[in-house]
Amino acid sequence: MAGISVEPYWELTFDAEGDPDAGARDALVRGVTERGLTDLVIFSHGWNNDRSTATLLYDRFLAPFPALLRDADSPARLGYAGVIWPSMRFTDEPIPDFPAQAAAPTPAPAAAPCLAPATLRALARAFPGSEPLLDRLAELLEQRPDDPARLEEFAALVRRLVAPRRTGAAAAGPSAHDMEPDAEAAAEPVMFADDPARVCGRFADALAAMEAPPGAAPEAAGAELFGDLGRRLWNGALELLRQGSYWEMKRRAGTVGGAGLGPVLGLLAEASPELRVHLVGHSFGGRLMAFALGALPERTGCVHSLTLLQGAFSHYAFAPRLPFDAGRGGALKGLQTKVRGPVVCCHSDHDQALGLLYPLASQVSRDPASAFGPRDVRWGAMGHDGVQSVEGTTALSLAEALEGLPAEGCVNVDVSAVVRRGGPPAGAHSDICHGELARLVLLAGGLVR
Repeated sequence: MAGISVEPYWELTFDAEGDPDAGARDALVRGVTERGLTDLVIFSHGWNNDRSTATLLYDRFLAPFPALLRDADSPARLGYAGVIWPSMRFTDEPIPDFPAQAAAPTPAPAAAPCLAPATLRALARAFPGSEPLLDRLAELLEQRPDDPARLEEFAALVRRLVAPRRTGAAAAGPSAHDMEPDAEAAAEPVMFADDPARVCGRFADALAAMEAPPGAAPEAAGAELFGDLGRRLWNGALELLRQGSYWEMKRRAGTVGGAGLGPVLGLLAEASPELRVHLVGHSFGGRLMAFALGALPERTGCVHSLTLLQGAFSHYAFAPRLPFDAGRGGALKGLQTKVRGPVVCCHSDHDQALGLLYPLASQVSRDPASAFGPRDVRWGAMGHDGVQSVEGTTALSLAEALEGLPAEGCVNVDVSAVVRRGGPPAGAHSDICHGELARLVLLAGGLVR
């Protein structure tokens, strides 16, 4: 396929409800069988705006695989598949080493909050039929009225944009109501449960903390960065829109994994019983892959490894019991046992999207100090500190992991040594195209030693 340097390569395309492109699905199943492949790597992007950016990500990440296999004299007959699903990314979030059209430059910190035209178009594609609502959101961000009623209007419009859309298979599947462990039954994101000025103020403080010099107090940084109160709150309002839209992408990822990819894996296992499948997901793509495990048909053991690259979902997802509520488990409790080999969770201290903004958007605490005090561990993400509260989980540095991985079980790998580039607001969240991480995927699958 044009734009991809590895072969054989296929694409799997899903809509927001998890319905696949039948022709692409059938071509994959047929091609794997006809070529007699022993192994298949399936990779899913996370937040992303279009097919071309996803294809570029897959090409960059997968490019080292053939040489690594040759150097290891691997007997594997390996194929590749890229998942394309309707996600989105705000274009002010940097992607290291990607061209400008894929990763727009980050605006200067002092710039007024606004919706870049490319981001506005991406939102319109992600939420079809919402153009008038999006135009009003963009107008409010441009005008920044010093009126609490307009801030409340903005928050209400964001709530309307991302209101739950539970229909068909998505409503019945395991992904329908996966919120964070302490809020699984919530009807809407918890960030909408509080006063808009308070929420936007906390997001503004978090953004200021990202820009602050080491050791500077967040409050001082906020005053310097945002100036007057109105500008500060509207910077937070833009972040509310970002996090609200990503909450919908998070839910959508679970739907696509459970209702879409899971059944496709069942078809692959039926057509090629000896095929070993290796799942790889970045950001929400990791969540998509994890939810696919829950939809595998009974006695289907085709998944031999799962690698989560900066996974944007709860670090308690696989936990049999939550440490703060022993009577309940994570939304995906025990599903890691459906993987015959290891579940490798890569995490980095440099991922600001998951280290600060993700827990802030998820937590229910209304204590403003909690954003910068001791972190409330209930709201952590896989890509920030790895799998939590799963017995037997191994913790390794990247150097240790590259020397060898456990044959099974959950493995947390600190990849901060390479996943470290990128500025606010996402930090190093998308800095994943490294040869070391490519080798980690192959090690997880037992394809190299």
